[in-house]
Amino acid sequence: MNMKIRILILAVCSAFQLGLGVGQAWAQERSGEEGGKVVIAGTVPDEASKVAILEKLRSVYGAGNVVDKLEVGGVVPPPNWSENMTKILNDNLKQVHKGQMQVNGTRIALKGNVANEAQRQQVVSQMATSLNPTYSIDNGLVAPVVEAQGVLDKTLANRVVEFESGSANLTPLGRAVLDEMYGAIKQIGTPKVMLLGHTDSQGGRAGNIALSLARANTVRSYLVSKGIPAETLTTSGLGPDQPVATNETIEGRAKNRRIEFKLIQ
Repeated sequence: MNMKIRILILAVCSAFQLGLGVGQAWAQERSGEEGGKVVIAGTVPDEASKVAILEKLRSVYGAGNVVDKLEVGGVVPPPNWSENMTKILNDNLKQVHKGQMQVNGTRIALKGNVANEAQRQQVVSQMATSLNPTYSIDNGLVAPVVEAQGVLDKTLANRVVEFESGSANLTPLGRAVLDEMYGAIKQIGTPKVMLLGHTDSQGGRAGNIALSLARANTVRSYLVSKGIPAETLTTSGLGPDQPVATNETIEGRAKNRRIEFKLIQ
């Protein structure tokens, strides 16, 4: 069994929160006696909460696979916090590998790898149904690159991101396509994406490379303005060097003027 998920619990001030700081150290891969085990760290409101959480976690992963870094402190959690935590610490989490769960008040952030897109949605859906509506869940789980790339390709559906002729200004149709691509990128967990700009062979190669890069950067700026983290998007301008159709026809040149969305492992 692949014991890779890391669960971080940290309570501060008068409300239950999970943060980085001390907790961040426990989110890393552990070596030696902690290698391949579930590490739970932070501060819980009372001894009863600690016992309940550890018992539940040990029942899921096995007593010998849980590393206890919890402390008991004078903090005040949200109502029924311990009960809610034991609800979400279940076999559902065993589908997540190289993962991390963070709780910030009634906000939960889950990161890690799952087998496929359906599982990515199912893990969080099951977690949400076990909690009351005051809790929100940030789904940062990631499916394999092959399947996630398929989601992007299917969304683009052989269309091109349209720009005004000879410029890097998006047309309304181009923005509409990018709105759909934004949704697809969010759906697969906001992975790292390379935006590759391509042109047809009309005009000089150097100018086409510059134009293709400018267009890729426009796409990046648009997606960032919609909410995609800037650090997850990189760009490259390939100009006319990688055509997908003949440049001898109007239709072929239109297909070659495109933006490619390529996931980075």
